Amino acid sequence: MFLIFSILLISSFSILIVFLLKSLSSSSQPHKNLPPSPPRLPLIGNLHQLGSTPHRALHAMAQSYGQLMLLHLGTVPVLVASSADVARELMKTHDLIFSNRPKTNIINRLTYGSKDIAFSQYGEYWRQAKSIAVLHILTNKRVQSYRQVRNDETSLLIAKIQETHEPVVNLSELLISLTNNIICRVALGRTYDGKKFKNLLERFVELLGSFSIGSYIPFLTWVDRLSGLERRADDVAEEFDEFLEGVIDEHINKTLVDIHGQDIWAISELLRHPQAMKRLQQEACEIGQGRSMISEDDIDKMPYLRAILKETLRLHPPLPLLVPRESTQDVKLLGYDITAGTQVIINAWAIGRDGSTWVEPNEFMPERFLNSPVDYKGFHFELIPFGAGRRGCPGIQFAMVVNELVLANLVYKFDLEVAEGKDLDMSETIGLTVHKKHPILVTRTPHCQ
Repeated sequence: MFLIFSILLISSFSILIVFLLKSLSSSSQPHKNLPPSPPRLPLIGNLHQLGSTPHRALHAMAQSYGQLMLLHLGTVPVLVASSADVARELMKTHDLIFSNRPKTNIINRLTYGSKDIAFSQYGEYWRQAKSIAVLHILTNKRVQSYRQVRNDETSLLIAKIQETHEPVVNLSELLISLTNNIICRVALGRTYDGKKFKNLLERFVELLGSFSIGSYIPFLTWVDRLSGLERRADDVAEEFDEFLEGVIDEHINKTLVDIHGQDIWAISELLRHPQAMKRLQQEACEIGQGRSMISEDDIDKMPYLRAILKETLRLHPPLPLLVPRESTQDVKLLGYDITAGTQVIINAWAIGRDGSTWVEPNEFMPERFLNSPVDYKGFHFELIPFGAGRRGCPGIQFAMVVNELVLANLVYKFDLEVAEGKDLDMSETIGLTVHKKHPILVTRTPHCQ
C-alpha cells in the first residue's frame, strides 16, 4: 500500500510540474478566442464534473456556458455541442475537418486497433470499409432481402408471448433475444447460443463506453492496468476472436448490436402514456384488419407508429453523446478558434430536449411529428440520434425496419400493462449506449382478435 501511495505521489508531482511548464509556455502564445469553459482542476481538468450520466451533466453545464463550450478532460481539450445550430456547423459546414475519430486505449483493444467503421481514423481505410458496408451489406436491396428473417423472428416473438404460461412476461429479455437472432442470422447465417452471445455483446458494449484514465491523462495509463480495465478488454477481445474463428468468411456489422434499445424505450413510453398506446393500437387494428401479422408493406400506412419512434429517438437517443469526433486542422467555429486535435462531443440527448427547438421538450408527444418533415436520417440537426455527415451511422435503415415491424405487431397482438406490484422504472444504465436499468415486466391479453 505504501509503495502504491509513493508512486501516486511522485506521479502527481511530476505531472504538476509538467502542467505548470505547459501553462507558462502557453501564456506566451498569441491570444486565441476560445469557447466558454467552466473552471477546471489541475491534472484532471473537468473530469470530476461528468458524473455517472455524462449526457445529463453536460446538458446542465450547457445551461451556464452555452451551446458550445470547451472542457478539459485530463489533458485533452474537448468541445461539447448542445444545439442543432452547432451540430450543423460540425457535421455539415465543417464535416470534413471534424470527421476524424480520437484513438483511445480500450477501444483500440476491442476493435483490432480501431479498425471497425465506427471508430477507425478518417482516411482511405475508413472509406473502403464504409463502401463495403454500404454497397454490399446495407443497401436498400440487401436490407429488403432480409425481410423473411425479420418476419420469422417477429412471429417467433409473438408465439413465445402467446404460449408462455407465466402471468408476467420479461419483454426486455425477449426483445434482446429477437435482436441478437436477427443479427446473427443476417450476418452469420444462423443463430448462436443466446445467453452466451448476449453476455458477450453486453460486456463488449459496456467496455466501449467505459472510462479509460490513460486516454485522457497519459501519465496515468498504468491505472487502467491496475484497475483491471485493460485485462477485461483483452478478455472480451479474445472471446470475440474465438467466436469469429468459426465465421471468419462471413461479415459481422457490430454497429447494429443495439437496435433492440428503441423498441424497449418506445414500449416504456407507451406504458406510461395509455392514450398514445390506445391510438397506436387503433391504427394497427385498422391496418391489420384481423390478419395474423402486420407486414412491412403496411408500415408506410402507419404515420403514428413512425411518429412514436421519432419521439422515442428524440427523448432516448441510443448513443446520447454520439461517437466522439476529432478536428484534423485548426478551424474557426462560430467565431471561436479551435485547434487541430480537439475532441468533439455532440450531445444528441441535450439537442433533443432543447426548449428553443421543441415545445414542452421533456414531454412524450408523438403528435409533434405527424405534420413535421423532421426525420432522424441526418438531414435535420434537431434530431440526430444516429449522427450525420460522413460519420453518420450506415445501419439506420436496417435498425429502424426491425423496430417498426416489431413494435407494430406487439401492440397489434397484445394489450400490455405493467405487471401488478411492479414499477416502470425509467432509470438508465450507461455504456457506449444507454439502456434501461431494469427490465420491462408486463402482463398481456390478446388484442385485435
